[in-house]
Amino acid sequence: MSVWSALAIALAGVGAGTINAIVGSGTLLTFPTLLFFGINPLTANVSNNLGIVAGGVTGSWGYRHELTGQGPTLRRLMPLSLVGSVVGAALLLVLPSSAFDAIVPVLILLGVVLVVLGPRIQGRVRRGADEPQPRWHAPAMAVGVLLAGMYGGYFGAAQGVLLMGILSVLSSEPLQRLNGYKNVLTLVANLVAAVVFLLFAREHIDWLVVVLIAVGSFCGGIIGARIGRRFPPNVLRAIIVVIGVVAIVKLVWFP
Repeated sequence: MSVWSALAIALAGVGAGTINAIVGSGTLLTFPTLLFFGINPLTANVSNNLGIVAGGVTGSWGYRHELTGQGPTLRRLMPLSLVGSVVGAALLLVLPSSAFDAIVPVLILLGVVLVVLGPRIQGRVRRGADEPQPRWHAPAMAVGVLLAGMYGGYFGAAQGVLLMGILSVLSSEPLQRLNGYKNVLTLVANLVAAVVFLLFAREHIDWLVVVLIAVGSFCGGIIGARIGRRFPPNVLRAIIVVIGVVAIVKLVWFP
């Protein structure tokens, strides 16, 4: 690997860490970059997953103020993301990639729609409801986080968009706090998938790629958290929609 290609991969890691902290879908930057430099797709996917964990750590830490006092909620949701990511990582190792190709763009589109319609759906649900939070929201959110974790363990691109769509509809918390939830839950999914790959797919790991993306995404997570926390809710929703649409276009027309 040349110095220039290594620098390009590291810079892609910075961009991915920044995007992931703000909304997610950073893999749509790093994964094509790795393919461009001739890295095998499976090796690129596995190595990228390991490297991007570093950005998840800094991105989650950057939102620690928004997550103050949210321990009970995170303790309820994190195991679901963990279980889902284990299943998703296992599916990656045993199923052909074509198994998920058709449904992934649909899931991302659903996430984008939920982000856009979240406030309106919340308002309609709450009007006429005696309770601040309808009882069905908790189990629905649990199922959504579990499924998003499965997707995250399998591939992970735009997992943040899916989670933000689910959370924005089913939670009454401010959008920035939900972004903090998203960062923690995607970190759990990526970390678990990384452990599975370390145990069962070591032959597909390119450690130089892992280090380059890890260093880049670590810095990007810090940048993204500082930038993202300053965005008003409507701006953050717009960014989520734009990145979600880009993800769909990339996966459907430029696989």
